[in-house]
Parts: sequence; C-alpha cells; structure tokens
Amino acid sequence: MYAIVKTGGKQYRVEKGQTLLVERLPDEAGAQIALEPVLYRSEDTIFDADGLKNVKVEGKVLEHVRGEKLRVFKFKPKRGYKRRTGHRQELTRIEITGISVGGGRSRSAAKATDGAQEDSE
Repeated sequence: MYAIVKTGGKQYRVEKGQTLLVERLPDEAGAQIALEPVLYRSEDTIFDADGLKNVKVEGKVLEHVRGEKLRVFKFKPKRGYKRRTGHRQELTRIEITGISVGGGRSRSAAKATDGAQEDSE
C-alpha cells in the first residue's frame, strides 16, 4: 500500500514509516500534518477526486534542515565579468505516520445496495 502526495509543488511516492525531505513547511518540529493525496494504491487504485476525499495521508514533522550548498558561477568571456554566488534550499524532514481510507461505503456494501435497488425496480 502506497500513496502519491503533493507538497511544495512536487509529488512524492510515500509508504507508512518512510521519511523524506520536502520543501520547507510552516509547521513546527513535532507537529502532525496532513498531506494532499494524488493517488492511492493497495488492492485497487484510487485517483479520482471523489475517492481521494476519503484518503488520509498523515505525517509528523521531524526537523527543519538546509540542503547542501550549490555554487552558481556566472562568466562572460573577454569582458572580465565573473560572479560567484551560492544557494542552500530550506527543507523539512517528515515521517509518514499513516495512510488510511475512511468514510464512504465499501465495495461489497455498494454492490449489495446496488443489487437490492435493481431487484426493487
């Protein structure tokens, strides 16, 4: 069982117990967060908007870190133009604490009620 979630403009494939680095989140360390699912996969696949309303992907903020430093060097030949700058991305390490599907009716219950409706018509 896994889910694909969207956060910080990127999509990540997550499973329960997994830790990952995402773009900086405003929550404090130790806070519980809910991530937006794009797809859920176990025995069957859920990727429509109505089905994803029932899927909950929960996580816990472990810490805030900074990524490794990137060197940016600009150079124009024959003009004496050189510029060196750097960049460190602000990141948040999160742990996925649970992926669950709740609410709605199960497939077997849906088939039973649909069958009962067809019999009554």
